Amino acid sequence: MATSRETICALATGPLPSAISVLRVSGLSVRDIAERILLKGLPKPRHATLDTLCNLSGEIIDSGLIVFMPGPASYTGEDTLELSLHGGRMVVELALQTLIQAGARLAEPGEFTRRAFEAGKLDLTRAEAIADLIDAESEAQHAQALKQMDGALSDLYGGWREILTECLALLESSIDFPDEEDAPTRVDTPVLERLSKLIKALEAALQAGNVTERIREGFKIAIMGSPNAGKSTLFNQLAGRDAAIVTEVPGTTRDILEVRLVIGGYLVWLLDTAGLRETSDIVEGEGVRRALRAGQNADFRVWLYDSSLGFDGDAHILPDDIIAANKTDIVKDVNVSRETFHISASTGVGIEALVRAIEQRLSALGKNAPSPVITRARHRQGIQDGLAILIEARSMLDSGSGAELVSEEVRRASRKLGSLTGHVDAESVLGSVFSNFCIGK
Repeated sequence: MATSRETICALATGPLPSAISVLRVSGLSVRDIAERILLKGLPKPRHATLDTLCNLSGEIIDSGLIVFMPGPASYTGEDTLELSLHGGRMVVELALQTLIQAGARLAEPGEFTRRAFEAGKLDLTRAEAIADLIDAESEAQHAQALKQMDGALSDLYGGWREILTECLALLESSIDFPDEEDAPTRVDTPVLERLSKLIKALEAALQAGNVTERIREGFKIAIMGSPNAGKSTLFNQLAGRDAAIVTEVPGTTRDILEVRLVIGGYLVWLLDTAGLRETSDIVEGEGVRRALRAGQNADFRVWLYDSSLGFDGDAHILPDDIIAANKTDIVKDVNVSRETFHISASTGVGIEALVRAIEQRLSALGKNAPSPVITRARHRQGIQDGLAILIEARSMLDSGSGAELVSEEVRRASRKLGSLTGHVDAESVLGSVFSNFCIGK
């Protein structure tokens, strides 16, 4: 991604046509561009002004509300112009052509927000929260993104770096100002206390982060059971469409099928799996292995069985799993040893109660989520790397290594944790974060 101060422009609103389209312009040439393309010239700062947009030949393109926000008090920290025009395809095309001819260029994905980051308007975790808020499909994702935008992750990660700064100050004071021969020993205890405290915090964050990552990425729910229990029919019923092939032939489902849904305010990935049974068929056998693996990786499972045959999944069931007896409109259920939902996947009988049970499971998982701790794989990797370095630093201090060696490890850990918020020069990290943004943001 380019990092020069060229003036950039982009459509900041959704697909065309639309009632309104908003075009954003940011950079050094904004004032000059406004004078060239707006009939009234540069508007008064922070006042919505009705004006006419013209091309460089003076031909009218459209009229709309124009807002000028001079830097540094703008989103990007630069002079910024926003044009609210009619949302026709030709209006937007002509407007962008005119902006480019007047001296701007099309923005790359996330370039506006990257400039905001580079101007110190927000750190990487807040920038990621903006992307998450835009992409949010569920109430839980929306709430988590808002917390992150409010600085929950920034404050947490910043607090960790403050602890490391304190450790560095103690270690380097013993290096630079050794009043006596054993001066470094005097800081061992306070440094060890701080390192141990931080190590515990990082370990707790890695454990708690499983839930917050799931909220962002989606909880996984696997439908499990024997062949012909009606798993694919239930899968289609919950998906609200014919996502899986349904036949009377046992073993029809071979591979894992997925649908993305919102249930109870949470994003979920619903998985349809192969029927579990012993088989000599190589392809079906691989499907069974994949089904078991999917079940192990799921947050919980819905075990479905044929009412006439009874439940045979006791060997695999876990406390959070849900049991459902299918085809109860045809056959009287055979009792099992725990709560069972009686349904007919083909007619929809009992599905509402089953969905409520799924919602309760998701709610129980979601309530265990702390304020955002880890919402991306990038965060988890950075914390894991930092934790490994800190454990090594503590071991070195315990074994009597000099303050110089220990302080270098602490610096490495500080740089690693600093990359989470962008307080280090990490071009590859920045490129990865902002390339996932939409154009115009």
